[in-house]
Amino acid sequence: QIQLAESGGGLVQAGGSLRLSCVASGHSVSGHAISDHAMGWFRQAPGKEREFVASTAWVADYRHYSPSVQGRFTVSRDSNKNTLYLQMNALKPEDTAVYYCAVALYSDYLRRGAVDYWGQGTQVTVSS
Repeated sequence: QIQLAESGGGLVQAGGSLRLSCVASGHSVSGHAISDHAMGWFRQAPGKEREFVASTAWVADYRHYSPSVQGRFTVSRDSNKNTLYLQMNALKPEDTAVYYCAVALYSDYLRRGAVDYWGQGTQVTVSS
């Protein structure tokens, strides 16, 4: 299966920035290469349901954002390194959550929560 290694979480003040990274490795059980998959980010705040944040396809300029982060967050990828990034700017206290890297074969499936592989999560805390 595919393993996802996340990094970049931490504590920042409101208005600050963080850059999350997710390195994918291994092999898909479907037989598809990692580069064939869509990747994205979800987050879950204490007492809240897990929600979609942003996603991108590996081989196409096809990106989606939750309305709550659009204009502040940017998702990107480095296909040569199988690495997904989330640049988070103008952070707000309500962005505080555990952020999870996610992989799915189809971007539409991923955005709906039909995720094939999850990362372990990285904590993002935004202080007021």
